[in-house]
Amino acid sequence: MLGLRQPEIYGDATLDDVEQLCLQAAERLDVSVDFRQTNIEGELVSWVQECRGRANGIVINPAAYGHTSIALLDALLAVELPVIEVHMSNIHRREAFRHHTYVSQAARGVICGLGVRGYAHALQAVADMIEDEG
Repeated sequence: MLGLRQPEIYGDATLDDVEQLCLQAAERLDVSVDFRQTNIEGELVSWVQECRGRANGIVINPAAYGHTSIALLDALLAVELPVIEVHMSNIHRREAFRHHTYVSQAARGVICGLGVRGYAHALQAVADMIEDEG
């Protein structure tokens, strides 16, 4: 629904636009990305679990699941990877229930309020963490 749902909050960029931005940022950083989107919580949890042993970091926009999913938190903690949480809007300027995310308990950093550019910043942060850890 990105680009259609509440453009006054999320802008008019589409999911394809975000994917292209991420691919371009990854190319500049000389890293690879596995770009995915789902509306199914269990599928998201499974994807996170698949990262253990095959990924070096995770950039995740958990959307509403960030505010509700302990299963997602547990999966992120279990993979033991650097995690950056991204929200396109500034969740702290929105409804009170959006101010807390479970995912932030597993994340090394949270980027919010920068729109789609937040994804490029998150990729840079994860790349830096991976490099720092050798």
